[in-house]
Amino acid sequence: MIEEKILNTIKEYQLIGPEDVVLVAVSGGPDSMCLLNSLLSLKDELKIKEIAVAHVNHMIRKEAEEETKYVKEFCENKGIRFFVKYVDIPKISKKEKIGEEEAGRKERYNFFEEISEQINANKIAIAHNYNDNAETILMHLMRGSGLQGLVGIKPKLGNYIRPIIQCRRDEIEQYCREQNLNPKFDKSNENNLYTRNKIRNKLIPYLQEEFNPNIIETLNRLSNLVSQEEDYIEKEIQRNYKNILIKKEENKISISSKGLIQLDKYISSRIILSIIKELFGNTKGVESIHIDDILKLCENNIGNKYLTPNKNIKVFIKSGIVSFEKVLK
Repeated sequence: MIEEKILNTIKEYQLIGPEDVVLVAVSGGPDSMCLLNSLLSLKDELKIKEIAVAHVNHMIRKEAEEETKYVKEFCENKGIRFFVKYVDIPKISKKEKIGEEEAGRKERYNFFEEISEQINANKIAIAHNYNDNAETILMHLMRGSGLQGLVGIKPKLGNYIRPIIQCRRDEIEQYCREQNLNPKFDKSNENNLYTRNKIRNKLIPYLQEEFNPNIIETLNRLSNLVSQEEDYIEKEIQRNYKNILIKKEENKISISSKGLIQLDKYISSRIILSIIKELFGNTKGVESIHIDDILKLCENNIGNKYLTPNKNIKVFIKSGIVSFEKVLK
């Protein structure tokens, strides 16, 4: 039974502990309804203190209001707290000059963080599944992602958990039928203008038919193997980072430039990315050319100069020390 698989995933990755407050991201589709219903069924066994729901209406499709109503009524019937936010994604997308997919994701996660803080939830459950992971790996592969991209979607990242990550889409839909959940199906998933939809609706079926009928399982197996390797590499990165760290301040981190360039380039590059992420929260906008420039700066030991791989990060070297400083606006 799928609930048993979900329970095993939760235990294997230690996703939920006793007295946790879990905020569940629910769109009203099969994945999120399976996640919500299964967590409610497992609530007593897992000793969850509270389960609450966060729902975002993207105001893109006419069916969106029906989905909001459906999720709200489900929560009312189950006696759980329901939080909703209406966001005009097309307007935000146009204003910020980003795609609707990116705008939607940004607004959703901002809302999840906001409600999580409001209700003191220490876990945020997202309904990514086994198929989603395979699609993500292919997407990263086509974008030229490194080893980290092949890890795919992690079951746990910070306070975000994915209890149904080992459940196949067909299992999820079958569960919804058995439980009479009657979830809402997002028709935009059939729109192949979006990259993920193209991968889901065109690329994967083609790969299954022409190359490997078990491509989804194969990609997930790859994800597990790479994840183990990545865990080991990350430990090595942090060990070497600690060895060359000179000083860490609130908005500034300084390391030995000589120590950095003596390391294998892959390790030194990952240390640089780790530092930037630690200061700024992400590494968006930082490319291999920026990493190479920083390493070249260290090799030349040029004093009193800096470059900016990210508009919010300043990098400069002086007296054999390379410093990364967050630019406060």
